[in-house]
Amino acid sequence: MGLPDDPELQPVLFTLFLSMYLVTMLGNLLIILAVTSDPHLHTPMYFFLSNLSLADIGFISTTVPKMIVNIQTHSRVISYAGCLTQMSVFILLGCMDCTLLTVMAYDRFVAICHPLHYQVIMNPHLCCSLVLVSFLVSLLDSQLHNLLALKLTCLKDVEIFSFFCDPPQFLNLACSDTLTNNIVMYFDNAIFGFLPFSGICFSYYKILYSILRVPSSGGMYKAFTTCGSHLSIVCLFYGTGLGVYLSSVLSQSPRKHTLASVVYTVVTPMLNPCIYSLRNRDIKRAMWRLLSKIF
Repeated sequence: MGLPDDPELQPVLFTLFLSMYLVTMLGNLLIILAVTSDPHLHTPMYFFLSNLSLADIGFISTTVPKMIVNIQTHSRVISYAGCLTQMSVFILLGCMDCTLLTVMAYDRFVAICHPLHYQVIMNPHLCCSLVLVSFLVSLLDSQLHNLLALKLTCLKDVEIFSFFCDPPQFLNLACSDTLTNNIVMYFDNAIFGFLPFSGICFSYYKILYSILRVPSSGGMYKAFTTCGSHLSIVCLFYGTGLGVYLSSVLSQSPRKHTLASVVYTVVTPMLNPCIYSLRNRDIKRAMWRLLSKIF
C-alpha cells in the first residue's frame, strides 16, 4: 500500500519505474559484458565490479517488476509465500551488496598499500573465495530474517505500507509480541551493517595514509581516481540505507519511508553503473569496443 492510488498518477508511476528499471538493467548488463569480453579488464577489481552489477540486477528485479505489474493490473495483492520469498531474496542481495563493497575496499587497500604483492595476494582463488563467502554470509542473513518471519503465526492486518515486503513493515503486522524479533533483527542489522562499513572505513583510512605519503602529485591523483568510483558508490549505498533506517525510526509517515525506500532500492542500483562508467576510462573504452562490435 506504499504507492499513491490516484488514477491520474498510475501512468506516470508506471513509465517512471519501468524506465528506471530498464536503465538499470541495461547499464549493469553492459558492465558485465564489457568486463567479460575485454581481456584488459580481467583483474580482481573488475571481477568484483561485475559481481556487484549482477547483484544489483537481482536486487532491483526483486521489487520493481512486481510493482510495475501491480500498477498496470490495478492489483496490490501478493501471496504469503510470495511475500516471504521477496523478502528473503531482497535481504540476500542487499547484504550481498554490502559485503561486495567491503571486498572491493579490501582490493583497493591491497592495490595501493601493497602494490608489489598485489598479484600474489589477490589471486583468482582468493577472489572467487571472497565472492563465495559474501554469498554464503548474505544467505545466512536472509534465512535468519525468514525464520523470524515464519514465527509470526498470527497477523492482525494484511496491508503492508510499502511497495514491497519490507521486513520491519512485515513485523508490524503481527498481533503477538514481537519484542524478541525486533531485538534479533536490529542486532542482526547492526552486525551485517556495521562490520562491513567498519571494514570499508579501516581500508580507506590505510589507503589515505598511504596516499599522503606519495611524493608526486601524479601518483596521488592516480590513487584518488582509482578509489573515487568505489567511494562514491559506498557513500550512495550507505547514505540511502541510513536514510531508510532513520525514516523508519524517526518518522511515523509511511509516505516518507516509501520515498526513502525507493531511493535505496531503485535509484542506487541505477546510479552504480553510471558512476563507474563515467568515472572510469577503462570501462568507457571497453564499452565503446563492445558497442562497436555489436553495431
